[in-house]
Amino acid sequence: MSEFCRNKGTVGTQLVAVTSLDTPDFDSIILVASPNQQISSPILSKTISAAIELDPSLKTEIAILAITLPAKRLVYSPTGELDPDYDDVRVFKNAAGAAIKRALKAQSKSPLLIIEKDSNFKLSQLVTLLGALESLYTPIQVREHDPSKTYKVDRLGVWTEDFNETVKLIELAKILETGRRVACDIGDADPERMSPPRVEEYIKDLFKNSSIKLNVISDIQQLTKEYPLFEAVNRAASCQERHQGRIIFLEYQPPESAKETLFLVGKGVTYDTGGCDVKIGGNMLGMSRDKCGAAAVIGFLQIVNLLQPKNIRVVAGVGLVRNSIGSNSYVADEVITARSGERVRIINTDAEGRMIMADILCKFKEEALTSSNPHLFTIATLTGHAYLTVGLGYSIVVDNGPAYKVGHCRRLQEASEEIGDPFEISTLRKVDISSHRGVAEGDTVIQGQPKPSSQSQRGHQGPVGFLLLASGLINHGSGSATPIKYSHFDIAASAGNLPSPATGSPVLALAKAYILS
Repeated sequence: MSEFCRNKGTVGTQLVAVTSLDTPDFDSIILVASPNQQISSPILSKTISAAIELDPSLKTEIAILAITLPAKRLVYSPTGELDPDYDDVRVFKNAAGAAIKRALKAQSKSPLLIIEKDSNFKLSQLVTLLGALESLYTPIQVREHDPSKTYKVDRLGVWTEDFNETVKLIELAKILETGRRVACDIGDADPERMSPPRVEEYIKDLFKNSSIKLNVISDIQQLTKEYPLFEAVNRAASCQERHQGRIIFLEYQPPESAKETLFLVGKGVTYDTGGCDVKIGGNMLGMSRDKCGAAAVIGFLQIVNLLQPKNIRVVAGVGLVRNSIGSNSYVADEVITARSGERVRIINTDAEGRMIMADILCKFKEEALTSSNPHLFTIATLTGHAYLTVGLGYSIVVDNGPAYKVGHCRRLQEASEEIGDPFEISTLRKVDISSHRGVAEGDTVIQGQPKPSSQSQRGHQGPVGFLLLASGLINHGSGSATPIKYSHFDIAASAGNLPSPATGSPVLALAKAYILS
C-alpha cells in the first residue's frame, strides 16, 4: 500500500497484485480487451462471448455483466476493432479509463483490473494500468476542500498472467503516475491556489529531504539583472505579493559519472491575461493552464527523484509568473536587453512565454559548455497554432540542427508512441529565425508577430527561432565549434484545456524517452 499526502499529488489508492480471480476482496472485475486478445479466464471468456451473441454492440460498448465469481460483476470495456496502420496504444488507456468511470458509477469501491497481453503493443499492460490510475486521480483543490473525496476507491487489484511481473508493473506505474499527478496538481489548480509563491511552497514540500536540490530566485533586483526578459513579464504582477514571480532551479546529480545532462526550461505562467495586448472575446478562460510546461518539468523531476538514474544529470529551471495588467505592465515597442546581450523589441505582450524562458535558456547554454553531453529543452503551452497544427492530444517537438542530426525527434516520437503520450515532429526552417531578427535601429531581435500565433504563418515554429536568437543558442549550431543540442516542446494541444482536466503531458513521454529507454 502507498499512502499519499493530499498536497503532493501522489497515488493514495492501495494497489494490490492478485494471483486469483476467486478472491473475495473485490466487488467488481474490470477487463479491457481487444477483439483478438486471448482471455485467460474461461469464466470471463464464456460470459463475454454469450453477451456478445445476445448483443453484438458489446464489441465496442462498455457493459456490466453478471459473473459466477466472488466479485459478482464484470465491467467489460472493449477497445473495438484495431486498425494495424493507424490505431495506437491509447486505445487501451482510453478503454481502461472509461471502465474505471463506469465501475465508479456502479458504486464499485474495490475493482480488480485484469490486464491481458496484446502482441501489437509492447507496453499495452503498463498503458492500461496508467489509464485506470488517471481516472482515479482527484484534483488537488477537490482533495483539499473535501479530504473525504481524495480516494475514489479503497483499493485497486491488478492481475496479469505473471504475478512477479504484476508486482513490477505496479511499482513502475505508481512512479510514473506520481510524476503525472504532480504535473496535474500544479497545472490543474486555479491561479490563486497555484500562484508563483504557492507553487514554490508545493515544490519545496515535494522535494524536502530528497535527491533534488533547489534554488529559488525571487529578489526583484537579481531578476532584473540576471533575467531581464522574465522580469519584464513579472513587472505588473510584482506589485502584489501573492503574485510575485519566481524562478526555481532544480538539480539531480546521479550517483555515478554523468554520461548525459538534460537541461529543462518550463513555462509557468500561472495566469495569462495577455498583458496590455489583452485577451478578448472570452479567450482568458482557461489561462490558468498556461503553467503546464513548468508543471510537466516538476512532474518529470519527481520521476527522476524516484527512479534515481545512475548516469543522467538533470537540471531544470521553471519561470513562474503571472502576466498581469496594470500601470507597471511591460508593453509593445519596449526594447529590453536580454541576458545574452541581445536587444529585444516587444511586439506583443501576449507572447510572454518565450520571454520568461529565454534568459533561463541562456543560463543553461552557458552551463552546457562545461557539461557532459548536454541537451537543452524548453517545454511550454506556447501557441494556439500548435493546436491547429496537430489537434487535441498531441505534443510537438522542434529540434535545432545538432539535435535533429543525432535523430532525437524520431527517437522521442517512437518512445512517446509506445507509452501513449504522443509527439508529432515539426521542422525548423531558416525563415523561422530570419523573421525574428531585428528590423529597426536599436533592436537585434523582435519578440514575435502582431497577430496571435493562430493567425500567423508558421506560428509554432517562429517562437523557436526567437528563443535561439534571444538566448544566443543560434551561435551553437552544427557549424559552430561548440554545437549544442536543443529541442522545443509545444504542449498547447496536449496539456488539457478547461473544463477537461489537466493531463500531465508530456511527463510519461519524457520518462520513457530519457530515463526508461
